[in-house]
Amino acid sequence: MHCALTRLTAGMPVVWGGDRVTLVSPELAARFAAGDRLLVMQDTGDLLHIPRAAHEIAAHAVSRAREAFATLGRVRDEAITDFFERFAAKLESPTIWAPIAAANARDVEAAQARGRGVTRLVASETMRRDMIAGLRAWRDAPPGRARLVERVEHDGWSVEQVTAPLGVVGFVFEGRPNVFADAAGVIRGGNTVVFRIGSDALDTARALSTHALAPALAAAGLPEGAAVLVDSAEHAAGWALFADPRLSLAVARGSGPAVAQLGGVARQAGVPVSLHGTGGAWLAADDSADVARFSAAVFNSLDRKVCNTLNVCCIPRARAHDLVPAFLDALRRAGERRGHGAKLHVASGDEAVLPADWRNARTHARRADGEHEEALVETIDEAGLAREWEWEDTPEVTLKLVADLDEAVSLFNAYSPRFIACVISEDAAARERFFAGVDAAFVGDGFTRWVDGQYALNRPELGLSNWQAGRLFARAGVLSGDGVYTVRTRMSQIDNDVAR
Repeated sequence: MHCALTRLTAGMPVVWGGDRVTLVSPELAARFAAGDRLLVMQDTGDLLHIPRAAHEIAAHAVSRAREAFATLGRVRDEAITDFFERFAAKLESPTIWAPIAAANARDVEAAQARGRGVTRLVASETMRRDMIAGLRAWRDAPPGRARLVERVEHDGWSVEQVTAPLGVVGFVFEGRPNVFADAAGVIRGGNTVVFRIGSDALDTARALSTHALAPALAAAGLPEGAAVLVDSAEHAAGWALFADPRLSLAVARGSGPAVAQLGGVARQAGVPVSLHGTGGAWLAADDSADVARFSAAVFNSLDRKVCNTLNVCCIPRARAHDLVPAFLDALRRAGERRGHGAKLHVASGDEAVLPADWRNARTHARRADGEHEEALVETIDEAGLAREWEWEDTPEVTLKLVADLDEAVSLFNAYSPRFIACVISEDAAARERFFAGVDAAFVGDGFTRWVDGQYALNRPELGLSNWQAGRLFARAGVLSGDGVYTVRTRMSQIDNDVAR
């Protein structure tokens, strides 16, 4: 027997995980109304309330994208190419960019008033140029539909495997306006996309959609639902989107806990997920490390806070006498470059290698909610190596002394999100041992900020996957628009008498 859930009562038991119970809180019971939806997370017991309005907005967006996908297969690749050029040209136009920039300024001001970080929210000229370059990279990319994967010849008949669009991609991401353009890359392969952006950047997204995206789709002759914005500031709209089983793929970017929760919502709906949450890169030196190369790697890995920024640095004790001063100097210069100071965390027991003027100093850390006077150096226990430092203008990093490179690898595998690991070593055998030992999606021998789809592979990315929840099957850690496809099998028969 099935009936609709029309109300909740405080203390109502809700079963989860098959053998556990969560009780409905008085606050949730008071908010819930007829027509709303309740998601019960089977891995955590969390009760997620989706108001009717948020559900309807997300469902309508998916419906539009589904309808567009049904017609996009009849659209020529040349029209898709034209769309990307038109989108790029509109962002390039000062007249069109002006209202987008104005909306972004309002978003930034409102976020700052709420004490939110705005480092990634500002639609700077650099971000604008990168968006334009990314769209033109998709313009110039080869068509992703009907690409031959394999052909098998038989007597009188043959079989081909060819790529095909996957379907509707649901995309939830943090307040980074440039990702709006990156995600449009799935259209190159004939997919459609539904966006849900964080509330901090919603006005910017509306302006991008109204003044650039929607007009470019229309002018190129693509269906209007090929890229749809979920126009809601509620977190519940993201849950509603990912709970829609009509999605072919759910992609989430943002903070670790929020992304993990969204992934759980999609999995419960039977939707495949690609999650891009916890970041933070590790850099390890060995006994053969060149001081200048090491210093440059540290400095160039701390220019701004993003997922591939240096988070933990491991230095062998035998080289502490020269690599620690080089590390501190690079950290100091990185802070000065941003017009501010720095913040250092050091593993307990390792603080003795720091000079007294560092151990006893104070710093003014500029955070999302303002400036705070703090100790320049704070000690953390070993478990603290797992924490990703989210900073605004004050570069923040952890230092750990190790016996050797093997200990650095062991610590990385135990505490990192298994995302980015770089090594500074003049020993080729040591670099190979590092590559073989670290359980990381991305491994390098220099600065950590190289990890980026557009920068490294010339393909705008939807996100970068760590291996925190396990290795990915048959796909690199960079999810890009041309990586969203399925494979169809097509048979051609020449001999009418072929039979089994």
